[in-house]
Amino acid sequence: MHPANHTITVTTPLGQFQIMLDVERAPATAEYFTQLADKGLLDNTSIFRIVNSENNSYNPACPIHVIQGGLPEGGRVLLPNIVHESTRMTGITHKKWTVSAARLGVGETYGSFFIAMRDEPSLDYGGKRHPDGQGFAAFGEVLSGHSVLERILQRAEPQEYLRDIVRIIKVKVE
Repeated sequence: MHPANHTITVTTPLGQFQIMLDVERAPATAEYFTQLADKGLLDNTSIFRIVNSENNSYNPACPIHVIQGGLPEGGRVLLPNIVHESTRMTGITHKKWTVSAARLGVGETYGSFFIAMRDEPSLDYGGKRHPDGQGFAAFGEVLSGHSVLERILQRAEPQEYLRDIVRIIKVKVE
């Protein structure tokens, strides 16, 4: 059993960053990512997508600045689907450094997370980024390693999905 609001350390070749999980306000999503980390399912994955105003192809009318890592969409199902903890439910909005679960439909997570690299209200409940308006389930915030994430952001390419991924060596629950 992990303590409330525990942390996860993500190690990359460019350095480490640490995420504080908000177990109290987003219990299902925080537990989902804790299980992925505890089982080693995020080890040897990658940061595979960097979205910015210049390469934003998914929804050009609603540009975002995020770094996405973990498992890419379309991989094998690792854990059962979870309840969608919208920002309306949790009160955790997508401010700079917020960590959130990538999803397909509501509650359809796939082992991928993203970090808001600026305030992103379009990712909140009622936002315009996802067509269903349900937003994304924010579940934590970056505590340390901000400079590492800024260096990773600088590796953005002309397309969202990176050709030169950033390897995630280890994801450890602290």
